[in-house]
Parts: sequence; C-alpha cells; structure tokens
Amino acid sequence: MTVRTLYLFGSAAPPVLDVSRVIGSMRDRGWDVCLGLTPSAARWLGEQLPDLVELTGHPVRSEYKLPGEPDVWPRADAILVAPASFNTVNRWALGITSSFVVGVVAEGIGKGIPMVTMPCVNAAYARHPQFERSVETLRAAGVDVLYGEGGFVPNQPGERRSGGFPWGVAVDALEAVAGVGSRCG
Repeated sequence: MTVRTLYLFGSAAPPVLDVSRVIGSMRDRGWDVCLGLTPSAARWLGEQLPDLVELTGHPVRSEYKLPGEPDVWPRADAILVAPASFNTVNRWALGITSSFVVGVVAEGIGKGIPMVTMPCVNAAYARHPQFERSVETLRAAGVDVLYGEGGFVPNQPGERRSGGFPWGVAVDALEAVAGVGSRCG
C-alpha cells in the first residue's frame, strides 16, 4: 500500500482536544500524519505535544521554520483543516498568512493540494457577514468546506454539540478529495 501524507491542521476550538484519536484513525487508514496547530491550539495541547510527536513520528508545528532550516515534513498529498475557527477561516480566505497553519493552506490553494476544512464556530460568529464571504471564497478557490447541512452546523454560544464534532464526515470528505474513497462504515 502506498502511504499518503496528510497535513492535519487544527485551530483552538474544543474538537482539537480529540486530535490524537483522529491521528490514530488516519494512521489506521494508511496516512502518514503531520500535525500543525495554530499558536492557541498548541497552547491548549501543550502537555500533550510530546505524545503527539511520538504518535505522528513528526514534529508538531505551530510556527514557520527559520530561513535556511530544512523542511522537517514530507510533501503533503492532502490537507484537512479541522477544527477551523472563525479566525482561521477568515484569515485563510483573506490571505492573512501571519501564522504557519494559514500560510501553508493559503499556499496549498495555489499548489493544487486537495483540501478539506470543517469550521467550528458558534451561531453568533456565523452571523458575522465576513464569515459567509470567507466560506464562499474558500469554496470558489477549490477547498471543500464542510459547513451547513451535511457538514458542521453551528450551535448557540455556550452550548455543547449533541453527538460531538462530525470528524467522520471530515475524514470521509478528505479521502474522497484525495481519491482514496470512503472506508467508514
């Protein structure tokens, strides 16, 4: 079996706390997973970072490398950005690449890397006029944005999601855009 490389990028939203389970699932599906986090997400997972490095076999990245430093990750075959916060979605759509995660996915559009994102925003954020524009911008750029029916549907601020974050939908969509096909039962 050919191993494909997945860049799994997570923002500071509660589902990022489940990232080790998702990494394990993707590895079971034959993916080599490289984990990138926004700076806030890296802070949330601070104590888990050594275990995540061991689980993936790669450094967990949240910052750009310095000029002249070698790239420590293999080239991506696909990228999954989940959970994608309000901030991450808007910065990505606007091309504001001050963070490593947003810089890589913004460039990934131009490189034609298959990408899926699943936002994780509450209904109050979703009502901000820029958010819908950002979702449409990313879709127009070829990113599979799993937002709305069949993807992530916002909950009210402070409410817990019944059924949790739909990771299975994100994983199936990622494998579909990467040409792998669904293996979820």
